[in-house]
Amino acid sequence: MPGSIRRLKCMLVGVLATTLCGVAAGADSLDTLDRHFREALYEHGIPGGAYAVVRNGQVEKVGTYGVRRVGSQAPVTPTTVFRTASVSKTFAAQLTAMVVADGHLRWDDPVLRFVPELRMQDPAHARQLQLHHLLSQTTGVVPNAFDNLLNANTPLDRIVPHFANVQPLCAPGSCYTYQNVLFALVAPAIEQSTGRTFEDLLRERLLEPLGMEQASVGREAFLAEANRATPHVRRVQGRVWTPVEVAESYYLVPASAGVNASVLDLAQWLIAQKGYRADVLDPALVEPLKEKRVRTVRELRRGAWGALSDDAHYGLGWRIFTVGQEPIFMHNGWVRGFVAHISYSRDRRVGLVVMLNGESRALGEVSAEFWRQQLAQPHPQLVAEAASDGVELSR
Repeated sequence: MPGSIRRLKCMLVGVLATTLCGVAAGADSLDTLDRHFREALYEHGIPGGAYAVVRNGQVEKVGTYGVRRVGSQAPVTPTTVFRTASVSKTFAAQLTAMVVADGHLRWDDPVLRFVPELRMQDPAHARQLQLHHLLSQTTGVVPNAFDNLLNANTPLDRIVPHFANVQPLCAPGSCYTYQNVLFALVAPAIEQSTGRTFEDLLRERLLEPLGMEQASVGREAFLAEANRATPHVRRVQGRVWTPVEVAESYYLVPASAGVNASVLDLAQWLIAQKGYRADVLDPALVEPLKEKRVRTVRELRRGAWGALSDDAHYGLGWRIFTVGQEPIFMHNGWVRGFVAHISYSRDRRVGLVVMLNGESRALGEVSAEFWRQQLAQPHPQLVAEAASDGVELSR
């Protein structure tokens, strides 16, 4: 082995020893996460939240903070249910992959086959839209088209006709244009091709088999849960948060933002995404979702994750941020009064879930700092090479 490489690896022995042969490094990292989580929520005055760390197919740590509702003493617990918001897109994409594997759908199926009423100013554009364009956020339509109507609680079937007035920005598949309404059209495709409702299939194929005991779909199911977080918004600048009603709005597009879950539920989802639940979710159906479909350059100019990342892409229902040479698969969610985050590294076999009952940039601060800490540790490949080269790791 070249001397320079050996010297580099030997310089890492102290870090490697605590990382591999002892518990200290991992424990310190988790203590840092817990402290940063609590400090961030306190600094922003967020009523409550929870996080979970998953490593090597196991829930390694769960932390909770604060209350489910301002003015109440009921604490956030590991089984408190939050809205996952756009993290729901990861579920919709995975269910679609399963339906495709069953032979009911094809990724290149035309959207008009299932939503024939969809029209655009350029009729050819609507004809060219395929299923994978919806899930990869490459429909070519102005970003967040008609989210204003969702915010006004307008049903999906009344929103779709408005696209007839839309002039596309680019051809399908050629640029990144994030959508909630168009993404949601994957649900009628699933329902028409299988004869089952999106909600029933998601529950029967994924939520229940994975042991996601508090997870559900829809506003009614959320309100039926006794141990649920209340959404909060900030009415004035500062630390004053006000409880608000659970809006119907984005529940009207369940594939985009309709899933409810506890932090423990999303931890189970992470475990399955990392390949540890092949009895329920074939890992071969996970990998296509994480392929880079389109660059999302503007994400590199946003917040803590933009500062952390060197490149960014969207797959099918998942974002892929590249830090150095390492991909981190993630998605954030944001609806009125709630924010959520999920992320993991395939190589490092570690992942993070964060859920808050107040809209705040603290979500990005906590998650990005967690990954700064994790990525500061030696890459597993380097560890394996050091071991194979006979570098002795002392305790």
